[in-house]
Amino acid sequence: MPAVVYAFLSTLGALFRSQLSLRIENVALRHQLAMYQRTVKRPSIRPADRILWCWLSRRWARWREVLVFARPDTVIAWQRKRFRDHWTRMGRAGKPGRPLISEEIRELIRKVSDANPLWGTPRIVGELGKLGIKVAKSTVDKYRVRSRKTPSPTWKAFLKNHVNDLVSIGTFR
Repeated sequence: MPAVVYAFLSTLGALFRSQLSLRIENVALRHQLAMYQRTVKRPSIRPADRILWCWLSRRWARWREVLVFARPDTVIAWQRKRFRDHWTRMGRAGKPGRPLISEEIRELIRKVSDANPLWGTPRIVGELGKLGIKVAKSTVDKYRVRSRKTPSPTWKAFLKNHVNDLVSIGTFR
């Protein structure tokens, strides 16, 4: 008896709903019926089924009421997974940044910077440009060899060497 009352009330409610809403509900219910007919015990959910229900959940307000084969939280989890997977694929589509330079050019940058420790990155870029090799300043900066010893004395060494002179200047003033 309750099933008959429910059917009667839903038919009565259908009189006041729009045609589009009824058609969408019809598609949703037919889709679920088709899913149950193509399986024996448990409905097998294909990617196309997930996409349809994700789309319905975005476009139709009453999608939760007619969904039978899965929980609404599951459909929302599918949406989130599709969103993550989409942006993961987009991130991997192209390799970001500049293309790698050949090993010969990297070795040449190292040799030039090792042979000329006083040359900076702009000078090395200029010298490579004279040879017809076009590389960015950041690329040369990345691969050039930096000497561990500074080419000129540090302030600490300067003060250590001239401490007596500095003290004598301060006392005769």
